[in-house]
Amino acid sequence: MSTRARTRVGVVLGFLLPVLVGQGCAAVGVTLLGVGAGTAAGTGVAYTMDNVAYKTFTVPLDQVRQSTGEALKRMALPVEKVDKTSEGITFLAKSGNRESPLDIEIELARLSPQATRMRVLAKRGVITRDRATATEIILQTAKILDERGGTTAALAKKGAR
Repeated sequence: MSTRARTRVGVVLGFLLPVLVGQGCAAVGVTLLGVGAGTAAGTGVAYTMDNVAYKTFTVPLDQVRQSTGEALKRMALPVEKVDKTSEGITFLAKSGNRESPLDIEIELARLSPQATRMRVLAKRGVITRDRATATEIILQTAKILDERGGTTAALAKKGAR
């Protein structure tokens, strides 16, 4: 191979390698933009760099557990397993899409008697994460908690009447 051909190969590899390997870097930038947008939009949902969604509710663990189960039911995401852990409760659910199933992991952790952290990871395979579905599960859970009068916002509305 000539020196010129090696230089071309080196240039192509020098360009493609960072693009292929650096896909996580692009995701970091998009994630950071999304975190600001989500918080500014009032969702109160935070994200890690690998698109795991988090929200802390000022509600006891048991109420968040019940509302999470109801949210999954409303979204037609069948629960495959519910386990108690040392920190709280873990749900495993799956989408009904057979061609491209979505695995959903939800962890509820008791932070205090009145505070519960919800962590949601929705993924297809090993690499692809579905941030929109993870966010919607959290938002549906929050909506159900509000409907049941279990959140701080719902309690404030009751006090205003």
